[in-house]
Amino acid sequence: MLLPFCKYHGAGNDFILIDNLKGDIRLTSEQISSLCHRRFGIGADGLMLLETAKKPYDYYMAFYNSDGSEGTMCGNGGRCLVAFADRTGLKSHDFLAIDGEHHASILEKSGNYSRVKLQLGNIDQVREHEKDSYIVNTGSLHLVRFVPNVQAVDVATEGAYWRNHSSFGKEGINVNFVEILDPGCLFVRTFERGVEAETWACGTGSVASSLAARVHTQSDRNLWNVQTKGGNLQAEFRPRGVGFDNVFLTGGAVMVFQGNLEL
Repeated sequence: MLLPFCKYHGAGNDFILIDNLKGDIRLTSEQISSLCHRRFGIGADGLMLLETAKKPYDYYMAFYNSDGSEGTMCGNGGRCLVAFADRTGLKSHDFLAIDGEHHASILEKSGNYSRVKLQLGNIDQVREHEKDSYIVNTGSLHLVRFVPNVQAVDVATEGAYWRNHSSFGKEGINVNFVEILDPGCLFVRTFERGVEAETWACGTGSVASSLAARVHTQSDRNLWNVQTKGGNLQAEFRPRGVGFDNVFLTGGAVMVFQGNLEL
């Protein structure tokens, strides 16, 4: 089978995107893992299929981790999928994902670059886990740990420890290490489950870190700028009781290349 694909990245968080609106593509977890392999495949943090959805939704986002497992919500992946859907001719972006409905808009386009604003689900609460540590579910479950120097953290070792900690059950958790650079500005490094390594950015993790930072610093800021290894993102939200609504992630989505692969 000849498989057309596009490779995208959002702040260095990279994905394989495939048009499956006709519904004729079926990939096994082994095939997905092979496609995402950085030595023997295309190489990516995850793979997404653009699929049909029942009205009033425009499409469905089927997301898989690089190990071939079905993933939870992916913020940077969602933004890349929106840019990809626009490229295929879809101009409205009310879509479904594993965690429910999402709305997105393309703020600007230039060549292979799109700036995409994606709405995530409402947040019930930001729960303190231990000192300087919080748990937030932004469509994916995240542990946020505040540190004085994020560049000094051994993310591979410490991330793997917390990702598999017995406190979080057999499914585990995504782990974010966060340094507060300035009021309203963070540097975030994330160890992602399903990738089982540090990624260059994590969208849902950046939002989770911003929400946790608001609570941690007792700030009234509702817009946070997030630096990652791969680029800059922006998180914004509105307080609602102990939770938050109108939660948005904004950043660039770039088509790196496209091609065909024989499976």
